[in-house]
Amino acid sequence: MKKTMLALMLGASAATAAAQSNVTVYGIVDMALVRESGGTATTTKLTSGVEAGSRLGFKGIEDLGGGMSAVFLLENGYQSDTGAMGQGGLLFGRQAYVGLQTRAGTITLGRQYTPQYLAVATVDPFGSGTAGDTKNLMASTGNSASRMDNAVKYVSPVLGGFNVELVYGAGEVSGDSAAGRQLGGSLNYNRGPLTLRLATHHRDNDTATLKNTSAANNTVLTALYDAGFMKLHGAFGIDKGLNSALPRNAANPFGYAVAPTPSTDSDVMLVGATVPQGSGVWLASYIRKNDKTSLNQDAQQFAGGYRYYLSKRTDLYGVYAYIRNRNGAGYTVGSAIEGGTGNRGVNLGIRHVF
Repeated sequence: MKKTMLALMLGASAATAAAQSNVTVYGIVDMALVRESGGTATTTKLTSGVEAGSRLGFKGIEDLGGGMSAVFLLENGYQSDTGAMGQGGLLFGRQAYVGLQTRAGTITLGRQYTPQYLAVATVDPFGSGTAGDTKNLMASTGNSASRMDNAVKYVSPVLGGFNVELVYGAGEVSGDSAAGRQLGGSLNYNRGPLTLRLATHHRDNDTATLKNTSAANNTVLTALYDAGFMKLHGAFGIDKGLNSALPRNAANPFGYAVAPTPSTDSDVMLVGATVPQGSGVWLASYIRKNDKTSLNQDAQQFAGGYRYYLSKRTDLYGVYAYIRNRNGAGYTVGSAIEGGTGNRGVNLGIRHVF
């Protein structure tokens, strides 16, 4: 009898919890055969997170009444080729936040994507992954990363197709509130076939020991137009200041006598297209990096590929990308989570979403 009562109590408790909140477990398993060439050595490998970083996530929402809800998200990145954790071994290195959602907007606190990164990822024909990744030449934020720690983010409701996104990241340097601080925001428009985003990001490069450095500032305007038979993608960004446009591989991968110097004044342009055909879609993009410093270390990226959907949750992909570096520039062809080792890359992979 006691066991029966305990089972009934546990069942009732679980039913109550389910009625009050909604928790979803989700993830991606992504694996590909990758060949990188054009650097000091040619590399062929089986790697994880090429089209999209492999992940395991938990997200939930609880109705608090009065039009208010509590929300949370915990997202772990991992390497499905080895089982190791990604993002430097962080348990929830992809995202980790909690917040409140109201009729006046949503406020979340924790490790989160920057508006600058989201603006670019939204219009990347390759979805911010594979060898055609925009991150190869386009800065994601002031330090070429896509996420902010210690971040407070506000996302407004959508009115007439418009909404805004604002974020503040504390540097947490004792005695200096500006050191390491990050600020960002975007104005977004999405109505009918047109999506536009104007985003900016500011990062203070000072640390507890390094003082009086210039800040990194990035601004980008992105556009996506769905014409039905194809989608047109475009972006134009301006990057200024120290660490505003760091290369993804800073280890002099081409063996130059003098290592490439990261640009502190540049602009970058993207044009691309995605064309559906049957159960798949053709992908293409061109990116031009214009280094406006005296070194004039320009670069151009050409990328093409095809994604074939076996189902709504599983796809196969093949992508090739080539970067033409000028005047000792050192940009490399990477993927969703890797920086790459040469200026040419081929990916053949599979992604499953659950």
